[in-house]
Amino acid sequence: MVNQRLLLIEDDYDVAEMLVMYFESQGYEVVHADNGADGVAHARAGFPNLILLDVMLPDMDGYDVCLRLRRMALTKFIPILFLTQRDERASKVRGLELGADDYITKPFDIDELRLRVQGAINRATRENLHEVRTGLPTGSLVQEEIRLARAAGAEITVIGYTVEGFRAYHDVYGFVAANDVLNYAGNLIQKVIAEMGTPDDFIGISDDEFILLTHSPDAAALDAVIKERFEQDARAFYAFGDVDNGGLIINPGRKDEEVIPFMTFSSEVKEPTSA
Repeated sequence: MVNQRLLLIEDDYDVAEMLVMYFESQGYEVVHADNGADGVAHARAGFPNLILLDVMLPDMDGYDVCLRLRRMALTKFIPILFLTQRDERASKVRGLELGADDYITKPFDIDELRLRVQGAINRATRENLHEVRTGLPTGSLVQEEIRLARAAGAEITVIGYTVEGFRAYHDVYGFVAANDVLNYAGNLIQKVIAEMGTPDDFIGISDDEFILLTHSPDAAALDAVIKERFEQDARAFYAFGDVDNGGLIINPGRKDEEVIPFMTFSSEVKEPTSA
């Protein structure tokens, strides 16, 4: 089953340890950063479902972190929940004006925090902002990001990625395992973008197709690495017997027996756009 991913940006180790242990016990994957710069880097590379962000950090305040996250295409749609000692109305208003989704003051009730976290994730999914299996932007957000890039006169390449063999895999292994594949595929694209792309690159999903918008001058190299890494890792999702057989055997022992190759990424350049 796909676990929801939380990024905790908190410099108080006692608070951080408590939150990591608690949310991991609730089935979340939790990554901890103890300063703003590392938090921004983790957000860009790991694409969490939600960010828990302390306002008071050693290198920059949480407001600056929030502003950076909201300015980057890869992180601008991730829900952010502020954690802070402050309870002044002005502080709350400032956080919300910068794009935070919620605000909770310390000391907080842990069960209330859990409900707020899940509520923010659910709202993003329910409002068709994030796709439920991958947490990626979906629907109108994908087209809006492309429209904004065009309006800015940016030189972009839009590439669509489809997992070939996914339907057969889904039919044999079931929807839980298939959801894990899509979740992994989205994370893989995200990591390659973080390594090789630009801060303005964007990844979304629409009807099982991943949509990559890249400003990279060498989109072909980016595309090649994404497909190569997925092909290398795809076998990990299959049982040993299928790996030994070289793929999924459909209708074994019958005249219409067929071997479905391991899943791969196919890609299509949808619309290179020059300024």
